[in-house]
Amino acid sequence: MSTDLTVQLIILLPLIGAAFLGLVPLFARGLRTHKGLLGTIGTLMVAIPFGLAAMLFIQGVDTAFITSIYTWMGVGDFSVEIAYRIDQLSLIMTLVVTGVGALIHVYATGYMAEDRSFWKFFAYLNLFIFMMLNLVLANNLLLMFLGWEGVGLCSYLLIGFWYEERKNSAAASKAFIVNRVGDFAFLIAMFMLVQEIGSLDFDSILSGAGAMSEGTIAMVVFLLFLGATGKSAQIPLFIWLPDAMAGPTPVSALIHAATMVTSGLYLLARLSPLVLMTPDVMMLIAIVGALTAIVAATIALTQNDIKRVLAYSTVSQLGYMFMAAGVGAFFVAIFHVITHAFFKACLFLGSGSVIHGMHHVEHDLRDKGYAGDFDAQDMSFMGGLKKFMPVTRWTYLLSTLAIAGIPLTAGFFSKDEILFKAFEYGYDGNGYAWFVWGVGILTALLTAFYMTRSYMLTFEGKARWPMQNEVHPHESPSSMTLPLIILAGLSMIGGAIGFPKIAEKIGLSNWIHDYLVGHGDHPGPVGEPEIHAHISVSVEIGLILLGAVIAVVGVLWAWRFFAKYELGGDELIRARFGKLYRWWQSSYYWDKFYERTIVRPVIGGAEKTFAPFDQHVVDGLVNAAGRVSMAFSWLFGRFQTGVVQNYALAIVLGSILMIALFLF
Repeated sequence: MSTDLTVQLIILLPLIGAAFLGLVPLFARGLRTHKGLLGTIGTLMVAIPFGLAAMLFIQGVDTAFITSIYTWMGVGDFSVEIAYRIDQLSLIMTLVVTGVGALIHVYATGYMAEDRSFWKFFAYLNLFIFMMLNLVLANNLLLMFLGWEGVGLCSYLLIGFWYEERKNSAAASKAFIVNRVGDFAFLIAMFMLVQEIGSLDFDSILSGAGAMSEGTIAMVVFLLFLGATGKSAQIPLFIWLPDAMAGPTPVSALIHAATMVTSGLYLLARLSPLVLMTPDVMMLIAIVGALTAIVAATIALTQNDIKRVLAYSTVSQLGYMFMAAGVGAFFVAIFHVITHAFFKACLFLGSGSVIHGMHHVEHDLRDKGYAGDFDAQDMSFMGGLKKFMPVTRWTYLLSTLAIAGIPLTAGFFSKDEILFKAFEYGYDGNGYAWFVWGVGILTALLTAFYMTRSYMLTFEGKARWPMQNEVHPHESPSSMTLPLIILAGLSMIGGAIGFPKIAEKIGLSNWIHDYLVGHGDHPGPVGEPEIHAHISVSVEIGLILLGAVIAVVGVLWAWRFFAKYELGGDELIRARFGKLYRWWQSSYYWDKFYERTIVRPVIGGAEKTFAPFDQHVVDGLVNAAGRVSMAFSWLFGRFQTGVVQNYALAIVLGSILMIALFLF
């Protein structure tokens, strides 16, 4: 099979799946009941592209391969093609998108089995994968922007999938609107590049950057970074992601753990040689990433909704990735994207398994006449689930250890590399990197603590739901637990692709660095800065040990704390931190701030200014047109007398008028 055909199949199969699943059941209603068939088709439309991408990966990619489909638009000297790029960066992202996406599709066949809109859900999932593949495989910014906006649309559809509840529709709208802010900056950056270079192809942008002024390059990179803050949930545009947990759990795992939220990092990595030319913007990227990481981590400490803990954890980990990009370690950012896809997807799917089980508890409670409060996502009503859900418990625990950075897990290697690169960049004379490194250390400790807290409150201790002696959850079906096992395994061994530099002494290499950055006469698609300082072996060992100690201390601290106090531990934290705890629990009042400074003034101004204009001017013009039409209708109606002689007279007078006009 030719590479051109392979790439086309990778792109088109999810689109074909989306079209089939979304259109055929509309007319063949009987097909909607065949959920096994629909789920299999949806899963295969993602699994087959994964196999094709794996085949390309095994064959190896030395230079970028471009597949041109057709010319999309052409105006003068400017043209844009529907063209896809296969290189090391796009290929590894394609493997993540389709691989993790296929596992989530398998999981969804069990999780959504009882939903009446099963067919529509899988159509949306397939469409999302198609748009995401356009984003990561595009050979130019405009096609990437098509995928960028496409995943935004699909996220709106999937977050608000259960639209009968108003809060779900509100969360979908919030995600859609907030992302448009960043997307506007992305558009302005593209306009500037067209003006300066006359092309949006990646090769043309990178080769033509030398002709642009430093100020122009800085502005373009800054605008692209603003676009990335929206899609990748960085301060100040991170507020949409926690509310997006209103969608079904497979949506949370797919969009907010493994794919869409990492789009901003992919954009910066794709244009990393351009970003490296703007040290001031890099400093801003690193500082914003560090602040996002620590702010989200402190908020996660106080959440009781299991999915919101993971949502703020995602925001914090995205901040970690931006920290890496800000110190020039783009390959490490992508490394953390990969490991994060493994353990965070497993955690989200694990939380979905827990919620699935607790929903059955809720149904049983209602059947027995229980009328009290109960929330299937609130960890206050959980506890002791390890007895009833052993597979979910073990996979959740392993993924928790991975995100905490326990030695030899995937998270340990990627997080340690981020901290090392920040330390190295600071040691090389870039002062802001020391701040980034310090925040990274503190965030790592908090991450280990709050993730262990979520595990302890969910699976350890005593059961805390009502009538626990009479009703209890059951383990999820194999369609849900099998993806958990695979992702948990990858969370353990996935870090092997990025051993630290010191491991070279025992024959282990940092494969992800060599693959993305390249070496010698074979540079890769991802750039990195020149580092003149040299970190000694003893310091590097010390940094590795420090990262390991922080992870172990954070886990053991939380384990002992919540094993001893169970839910009372939260009360002790509240008493110790007081007002600060309330700030964390209220997400630093970000939503209230936006509500008072933007939402209310805009809506109030619209009601006072635009509503009267709409009512009196716009509606007035429409109503006036209607009245004029009615007046003319009444006038011409007077001539319709029904008397034949009058009509004959009108014909004669009309004929005389026409002859007169013709003669004179």
